[in-house]
Amino acid sequence: MDQYAWLEEVGSATALDWAREQGAASTARLTGPRFDELESRALTILDTDQRIPYPVRRGEHLWNFWRDADHPYGLWRRTTLESFRTDSPEWDVVIDVDALREAEDENWVWHGAAVLRSESPDGARYDRALVSLSRGGADATVVREFSISRREFVDGGFELPEAKSRISWIDKDTVYVGTDFGPGSLTDSGYPRVVKRWRRGTPLGHADLVYEGHHSDVSIGAGYDDTPGYERHFVNRAIDFYNREFYLLDPETLALERIDVPSDADADVHESMLLVRPKTAWDLPAGTVEPGALVEFDFDAYRAGKREYHTVFTPDAHTALAGYAFTKSYLLLQTMRDVRSELHTLEPGTWERRETHGFPELAEIGVYYTDPREDDEIFATASGFTLPPTLLHGTAGGTVEPLKSAPAFYDADGVTTEQFFATSADGTSIPYFVVRRPADTPQPTLLYGYGGFEVSLTPDYTAVSGASWIERGGVYVLANIRGGGEYGPSWHTAALKENRLRAYEDFAAVARTSWRAASRRASSWERRAARTAAC
Repeated sequence: MDQYAWLEEVGSATALDWAREQGAASTARLTGPRFDELESRALTILDTDQRIPYPVRRGEHLWNFWRDADHPYGLWRRTTLESFRTDSPEWDVVIDVDALREAEDENWVWHGAAVLRSESPDGARYDRALVSLSRGGADATVVREFSISRREFVDGGFELPEAKSRISWIDKDTVYVGTDFGPGSLTDSGYPRVVKRWRRGTPLGHADLVYEGHHSDVSIGAGYDDTPGYERHFVNRAIDFYNREFYLLDPETLALERIDVPSDADADVHESMLLVRPKTAWDLPAGTVEPGALVEFDFDAYRAGKREYHTVFTPDAHTALAGYAFTKSYLLLQTMRDVRSELHTLEPGTWERRETHGFPELAEIGVYYTDPREDDEIFATASGFTLPPTLLHGTAGGTVEPLKSAPAFYDADGVTTEQFFATSADGTSIPYFVVRRPADTPQPTLLYGYGGFEVSLTPDYTAVSGASWIERGGVYVLANIRGGGEYGPSWHTAALKENRLRAYEDFAAVARTSWRAASRRASSWERRAARTAAC
């Protein structure tokens, strides 16, 4: 019998009091002058105004949510690209969460805003938002409709009480909503089991039923794709964390048509294309699609039963697909080759490669934001273990240039980054990075890995670790163990369920290999020291 089973009641006063006692004991043991110094340095880095305010575009404005020491709960704000280019942009604060907390005497924490994209005679404009706020940072949120032009919540607008809700715009008077409709309306995970279409001015209880899932599902949701000329409605059923079904919804009859792709595949509809990335081998009449490949079908032909496809990306033993994003004219593929990123620009249809110039070499590159409905504008990011983050801006198929750069938050002079490979217990080669300032004495080493949920650990700027560990002579080792996504779906599935031990074996293999390398260096240092003493 587990004597600590009572800790599973995470909200109970007994469990919380016990956690507080353990935290206090740890704090007393670990804190002191050195801890205070490290904590102060870390807070300075995290609260600095010199961080990049990463934006998304809505019409003529760039939007950003910002927290700092003066606004710990955040500002939802906007500016223009012209102003954003300056060292001190002029921000128009739309919602001050700290002020809202005080005015409403609520422990609000920002959980995002869904902004309606609406068409008007003068072009696209953005005015209404569905703002999600949680009490104290809980998963459950309160949703309230907000007018951006009037800077106020809409009296009598769309509003949901506290629940693990899903809500999205169809048009200015209609939304899809999944929430707690009463007994039986949530899944066993506490998320919406039922999704409905809710019209403005009608009671929530009178909303049209769209779809009901099973209690064992994770969640159910619906959404509207407003791409001009390709307007479509979809329903998604998350069966579990790794499997889902999605359906095309007829908005008039509410009839559903299942898109028959493997449940464990990532699938996406863009204009006339259906893109599928299977997690396991997928046998089709034209051939087998390997796990981690990206293939493209004509969406309407696929619905009619045809299965001819074009292979957009094929993985190999060293290369995996990390993600992709569309602009109006291009598909941007982000790949990883032995955990080092590359970005490719493809022209849909011909699938010919085009060049997007201006990306730095030997950096972790990511696509941060595009709007395929509008143009080929791209916001991208670049960073490395010792390279502070940079926000790049430009056009896909053209050139990107640095728009904002973060300062160096620690002294990386002389710090090197090396990649090595360890051999795990079953013979698999496991990559890992070593970040250090080489020294002629043994160095303390911090080894980190994750190995879960297909999350890839890439060479990213480590400001706090750099300032509190590497700068002080420590060695930082990042292990790319199985369970993550560094080499695609197979790398992830290799450490699931009964094979979970592989992640631990991988981590141990990296520890042994890096320790042996350090021991050899230490022996080399000792031999050199002995020779020097003999002289």
